[in-house]
Amino acid sequence: MSKLDFAISVSNLKKRYQNKEVLKNVSFSVLAGSIYALLGSNGAGKTTTVRILTTQIKADGGEMKIEGYDVLKQPQKVHEVIRLTGQFSAVDEVLTGKENLIIMGRLCHLPNPEKRADELLKYFELSVAANQIVSTYSGGMKRKLDIAMSLVGNPKIIFLDEPTTGLDPQSRHSMWKMIKELNKTGITIFLTTQYLEEAEQLADQIAILDKGVIIGEGTPEKLKSYLPQGVVQFVFEDIETFEKAKSLIGDYKTSFLSKEYKLTVVTDGKADTLAQIFSRFYQNKVSIHSFSQLTPNLEDAFLTMIAEREGES
Repeated sequence: MSKLDFAISVSNLKKRYQNKEVLKNVSFSVLAGSIYALLGSNGAGKTTTVRILTTQIKADGGEMKIEGYDVLKQPQKVHEVIRLTGQFSAVDEVLTGKENLIIMGRLCHLPNPEKRADELLKYFELSVAANQIVSTYSGGMKRKLDIAMSLVGNPKIIFLDEPTTGLDPQSRHSMWKMIKELNKTGITIFLTTQYLEEAEQLADQIAILDKGVIIGEGTPEKLKSYLPQGVVQFVFEDIETFEKAKSLIGDYKTSFLSKEYKLTVVTDGKADTLAQIFSRFYQNKVSIHSFSQLTPNLEDAFLTMIAEREGES
């Protein structure tokens, strides 16, 4: 794969604020035309990364390229191919939705900003509210207008910094659909989020950022495969049977819910191992009420990686 296949390339990115190291040798690459999610808790360094890549602040070290342009040496070229929608609305609330888009079109030196405004209002299903003052818009409508503003100049890459923060569930799902549709037009989307479900629903690739360090990267499926695949759960009839079962498999990694008589066992995923556990229960007359194999999700992987890193520090 050549470097031209990557819309964004970051190598050994560093940033420090006073005595706090916010980003520590962060490296990743984003394929052109893909959706890439930077997932992390508040304070992980997500917004700092976006602000550096969009030339708002300077890095203390590292190499960054956007569409082949050096972020530090060619910021004007970078501006020509990117747009940013931040966590907070950047629209002028005393103007109408259409007026906001026309002004942006003029700033982008479009030959016909009114036509482009109408196109975007139609695309984002805002035509009915085109001539309404933005202060009367709902939160979801404002976020739509925000993204519409970023599309005025036909950018190749859009940075979405926590695009659904503060939205209700219905508006959030509507925004996810819109982001997927935008990506289908060929636009590369780089988004930051603290919502695990959002990253799993949208991203082709996910990087997990924790305290300024990427601790995991890959497709949602790859990240979930980080966890053992032989996770099984047993449910027993009563507390006596439950306690006996626990004592019989003390050599396995387990977790449990005593009040529900549930016992979760982590194995190596091999059929022989599972057969041995069943054999122990059978030989010791432990009756199983129900049994299920659990599929790890992205939240499991995220929490496990964070916990393991904290355990090492």
